[in-house]
Amino acid sequence: MKREQTEDAKQKAALEAVKHIKNHAVVGLGSGSTAAFAIEAIGKRIKLENLSVKGIPTSIQAFLLAVKHGIPVTTLEENSEIDVTIDGVDQVDADLNLIKGMGAALAREKIVASASRLNVIIGDVGKRVKILGENGQAVPVEVLPFAAKIVQQRIVKLGGMPVLREGKGKLGPVITDNGNMILDVVFGLIENVAGLEVRLKMIPGVIETGLFVGLADVVYFGSAFGVERIDSNTKRVLS
Repeated sequence: MKREQTEDAKQKAALEAVKHIKNHAVVGLGSGSTAAFAIEAIGKRIKLENLSVKGIPTSIQAFLLAVKHGIPVTTLEENSEIDVTIDGVDQVDADLNLIKGMGAALAREKIVASASRLNVIIGDVGKRVKILGENGQAVPVEVLPFAAKIVQQRIVKLGGMPVLREGKGKLGPVITDNGNMILDVVFGLIENVAGLEVRLKMIPGVIETGLFVGLADVVYFGSAFGVERIDSNTKRVLS
């Protein structure tokens, strides 16, 4: 799929996702290029429909986009229960387990997702796989800088190949909004997603992983032919 087609597919999925947002809702705002389409669409609904919502951004990027598109922002301290969160994804398997975090906001995204009544995931159809880890997809892992070397060594013992994520346009590692580093870890095909999540989280110094297990309620896949919706209860395409 060409870049223009991919961007169009993401936008189609985002437009379907924002239909879940009702008046006076508290909305989790995901990070990354796909979630950006949803934030823009929410802003348009606010202007056109006089929709009243409050957004909880999961990163500085999401915060700036919310401000740009006229979405009032709030915090988890003020609103600890979120009605719906809309976020992008890097890979989705047949059980709707996810790999997220290529935008380095995985920790805040997972916190917001866990506080949400409904999690709506959007992406182009290329994000859909049978098993997570296909095509060499890495699992982002957020780690304390103090523990980065030890965490890398222990991940290797788990069978992973970790690489410290480097910044683009500047020297040095990518630093998250939480002041931590990101390891991108290739495990190959991940047969036991929940088990790997637990083993990674047991390593001292690991803040969060990009494995999102059991958190997706609805997934929209955009393509050149339209949008597919998959519901977590049925694991099947819905019209």
